[in-house]
Amino acid sequence: MAHFHPGLADLSSILRFFVQGGFFMFLLLVCSVVSVAVIVVRALALRRNFVVPAEIEREIEGLRHDDPDGIVRLSRMVRNDPSALGRIAQTGLQHLSWPKSENSEAVQTRARHEIVRLESGLFVLEVIVGIAPLLGLLGAVSGLVRVFAAFGDSAAQSDPHAIAKGISEALSTTIVGLAIAIPSLIAYSYLTKKVETMAAEMESLVADLLAKCYYQKQKRQHTARVTPPPSTYERPPAQTPAPASEGAV
Repeated sequence: MAHFHPGLADLSSILRFFVQGGFFMFLLLVCSVVSVAVIVVRALALRRNFVVPAEIEREIEGLRHDDPDGIVRLSRMVRNDPSALGRIAQTGLQHLSWPKSENSEAVQTRARHEIVRLESGLFVLEVIVGIAPLLGLLGAVSGLVRVFAAFGDSAAQSDPHAIAKGISEALSTTIVGLAIAIPSLIAYSYLTKKVETMAAEMESLVADLLAKCYYQKQKRQHTARVTPPPSTYERPPAQTPAPASEGAV
């Protein structure tokens, strides 16, 4: 008698489990592969140091109101920086000659663009969370229809054990659909919350940066108004008294 390895027997039962689901099981497997790929890619892209670099954060927080060299140093640091915080800060520093309200609008526009980039791909998880249970339910209903149709064709096939087995096989897609939707929902909620947290931190940092930059700008303008320009008036040379004439008494 041939003996099979336990691992091969388990693999065979798993394959049989998925094959029983039919076409809808194939769709669910595609959803699972896409879900895992999106979770891995977005988790790597949303690492904190890639979105809010620690060195830029420290530079902004350490910027003093009376340190114009710090702004120059920060401008060099964020130039061509690929992070979201670097691009938003660069937008604000490039438009310091604008009024503060207009610069803030430009920064907010850039921030919205960066948030959209950070959230790219997360809508795929949201779609999978919605359709995976529905595909599982549709597969189960389709399987039940086939089971009852097959047992209804012949009265001899009314074995309750066979009916129970057919129903359990039909419900396999429901199990897989829920098994895909639950981890996808957890990952979607976690990544969405992470994006919201980092967006709030970037908003606070950039607002602090603009406040410090425009404080320095106003301070320089105030100093320029208060300090009088150097006078060009030259005092006439002092006149020496004329010598007395010889005939004066």
